[in-house]
Amino acid sequence: MREIKGLLLDLDGVLYEGETPLPGAVEAVGELGRRFPIRFVTNTTRKTHGMVYEKLRGMGFRIEYDSIFTALDAAEAFLDRQGGSGYFLLHEAVAGTFRDDTAKRPDYVVVGDAYTDFTYERLNTAFRHLMDGARLIAIAKNRYFRDGDGRLSLDAGGFVALLEFAAQTEATILGKPSRRFYHLACGAMGVAPEEALMVGDDIESDVLGAQQAGLKACQVKTGKFRPGDLQRGIEPDCVLDSIADLPKLLGCQGGGAGPLRQV
Repeated sequence: MREIKGLLLDLDGVLYEGETPLPGAVEAVGELGRRFPIRFVTNTTRKTHGMVYEKLRGMGFRIEYDSIFTALDAAEAFLDRQGGSGYFLLHEAVAGTFRDDTAKRPDYVVVGDAYTDFTYERLNTAFRHLMDGARLIAIAKNRYFRDGDGRLSLDAGGFVALLEFAAQTEATILGKPSRRFYHLACGAMGVAPEEALMVGDDIESDVLGAQQAGLKACQVKTGKFRPGDLQRGIEPDCVLDSIADLPKLLGCQGGGAGPLRQV
């Protein structure tokens, strides 16, 4: 097994829950950051890059602005390269991320977690654009997330699946678990995918998605993790109780950074 040279760390459920850092997370990130390049990756589409940065800094994480890589960043880069107009199903907090576009026949329907803006009217408008030939773009397709009340809530994935079914099309996914997202994040660190370790709480998006992109993947038992996740035929390269255990696993506490050790 090749030596780990870079880390991708998921945010909500791995570093914090709600507005509170998980025990030992701030210290763990500090130790890991002294040894490895890190990209903090997230599929959230309710917060901009700057909002994510300010939240982490406010919790005590000493990170650089450019160390954050979000699904919105990936989507913005994709649309800038492709050009064309879009119809956006997004939360109002991030609507300004993309240029205002009121084309009658947009080239793309772009879906994020629109929260209460997932109304019938807006979904039906998106459906009609797709039937008129627009391409469906999913910034992320997560099934659910751990909400502020500690329970699971619907994410954008169900609404993306609705549009796929109704319009008989398949979305292009730009966030996790797409291979494109993971490779872009690894490239931003200057490491090859096979030299990177993804750490997340989502067995599908974080673990399986990363492994299919050629990375190693570590499952933490925090956030949205449920014991049954480990019975679904997906085998993480390692399983940890929390992010606080990662520095020891990777030899950051008094030792060198060697190959990943299965636990």
